[in-house]
Amino acid sequence: MKLFRKHYHRSVIGLFILVLAISGCKEYNNFGVETLPKGDLISVKNIVDKDNISSYIYREDSIRTDEATSSLLGSINDPVFGITNIDFAAQFRLQYFPGFGTNPSADSIKLYLYYRLIYGDTITPQHFKVYELNSPLDVDAEYNQHVDLKSMASDKLLGEVDYVPVVKQDSVTKDTFYQLIKIPLDISLAEKLIHADSLDLINNDVFLEYFKGLYIESEQVSNTGGTILSLAAASTDKFQGSALVVYYDNEEVRLLSAGDTSISVPFVITKFSARVNNIEHDYSGTSFGDIINTKTNSDNDSLIYIQATGGLKSKILIDELEGWKDSVNVAINKAEIIFQIDTVVSDVHKFMPPLQMLFTVLDSAGTEFLPIDYVFSPEFYGGYLRKDYTYHFNITQHLQEIISGNTANYGFYLTPAQKNNEANRVVIKGANSKTGVKLLITYSKYSL
Repeated sequence: MKLFRKHYHRSVIGLFILVLAISGCKEYNNFGVETLPKGDLISVKNIVDKDNISSYIYREDSIRTDEATSSLLGSINDPVFGITNIDFAAQFRLQYFPGFGTNPSADSIKLYLYYRLIYGDTITPQHFKVYELNSPLDVDAEYNQHVDLKSMASDKLLGEVDYVPVVKQDSVTKDTFYQLIKIPLDISLAEKLIHADSLDLINNDVFLEYFKGLYIESEQVSNTGGTILSLAAASTDKFQGSALVVYYDNEEVRLLSAGDTSISVPFVITKFSARVNNIEHDYSGTSFGDIINTKTNSDNDSLIYIQATGGLKSKILIDELEGWKDSVNVAINKAEIIFQIDTVVSDVHKFMPPLQMLFTVLDSAGTEFLPIDYVFSPEFYGGYLRKDYTYHFNITQHLQEIISGNTANYGFYLTPAQKNNEANRVVIKGANSKTGVKLLITYSKYSL
């Protein structure tokens, strides 16, 4: 989903208000008011609003899944969020002209997939199946999460593997090591590659017409558990990336060598390769499945469900904001909305919450855009996960725009900031909860 940033004209008064917002009001109290002379023209007050906030569960699809910084793969049956299944397809490119020599003979071919991070458990086996693509991918095209990769692939199974994910950390740096999934493939693909006409190997544009790539299918896990892997698919300056490797020999090697004469040629995924995910969610077995995309006031006001990978977002409505327009001579010093994670339902030690969220604004057409507070400063705007498992968003300037009549209040969306390269999800306490979402407003009222 594209986010559109709107820029507003800011007057001198607006800048003065912004200075007040930045320099003070870190605590929500009336500190400083008693130091004003009696009869001063300005009074500072604050309110905490929970009663006018409501939330509803919506699907976020359809997000783009092409050329993400980390491609995803795997299947998970989440005890709260239901089933998520993610497949992967990619192009493999030539690193150089592969002169296979005289009478080359294929020994074997293997697909090597690397990853470092997982989301889920290290107990449930993943079952991956590999197919050759019949239809080409386009690195310049946009693909969303519902792209039918399976229909683009051959019916012939090239290889499959059962794999239990592994996570290992360096004992000193605590950094995670790269892990390898090795999938042996049918020798017919190796024969196709080593016997390609030299004209099919002259450059990558021609080669990608000859060999369009591979589709890796994740078989859905049957029981609760599972994992989404974050693949190190494309090569970088620091890591070679995932690859398809053909092992073969030829007459030249056989004449010069004794014993094992196997040599290899890699076909690699690079930053120029199309890399696409298909992502499907099934919420039929969840407690909230029947109220998604509705304005049903059920327990969704008590719990807010957010999920990356084109999963779930929450529509947040804050009523009575327009009523501030009737408040004469009021300036917003600071407006902050705070979301508290339900650490028990979310199970934060097993399922890490998103490290950053977005609180976007809706216009009359339902289009999302980032509020002016983000345009001014992303750090000032906030949205990062805090140690107390809260997310804070500063919407001071946006609320002032509503009061000034420059924009209307059509609601908000709460979504993960990383949508297509992470699988994190979270459960947040709604406004009906005692410690749930709240809007804190500090304002100045002045008389002329």
